[in-house]
Amino acid sequence: MGGELSGVLDDQALVGVEARFAKGMTSSEILELFASYGIALSEATLRKYVQLGLLPRSVRVGRKGKHRGSQGIYPVSVVRQIQRIKEMMAESYTIEQIQREFLFMRGDLEQLERTLGSIFETLERVMDERRADPIAQAAVAEMNEAKGLGASLVNRLSNVEKRLTSRTRIRSVAAS
Repeated sequence: MGGELSGVLDDQALVGVEARFAKGMTSSEILELFASYGIALSEATLRKYVQLGLLPRSVRVGRKGKHRGSQGIYPVSVVRQIQRIKEMMAESYTIEQIQREFLFMRGDLEQLERTLGSIFETLERVMDERRADPIAQAAVAEMNEAKGLGASLVNRLSNVEKRLTSRTRIRSVAAS
C-alpha cells in the first residue's frame, strides 16, 4: 500500500486539476492522474484509504442516457489528500499515525470548502437571475475576489495543518 512518491503534483498542477474536475472525479480518473505523474496508486489502495477514513466515500451519480447506470464520483479534493498521504508515507509515517494526524483538521477544512462552495453557488445563481441589475453586475468582481480569498484561506489552513503534522512527526522521531 505504501511506495515511494516518485512524482509530485505541484500547486499549479493541482489548481488545474481542481478546475478541470470541479464536479468531481471517478476512481479511474484519479488513478490515471497519479499514474501520469509517476505516482503509484492502485484501485485497492484508493479503496483502503476510503475504508480507513482517510478519504471520503464516493457519491453515486446517475449517467445521462437510457440504461447507463451510475458511477462513483469523488470530490476533487481527494487528489490533494492522496498526495498528502503519499508524502506522509514517504516520510515514514505509519498508517496509524497518518490516520491520527490526517484527521486532525481535515474534516473541518473539507466542511469549510463545501460551505464556501455552496455560498458561491448561491451567489452566482442570484447574480445570474439579476444580471440586468447594475448592483448585481458590480458585485461580480467582489464575489470573484471573495472566491480567491476563500481558496487562499483553505490553502493556508491546509499548509498550517501540514506543518503541524510534520512537526509532530519530527518530535515523535526525536523521542524514539
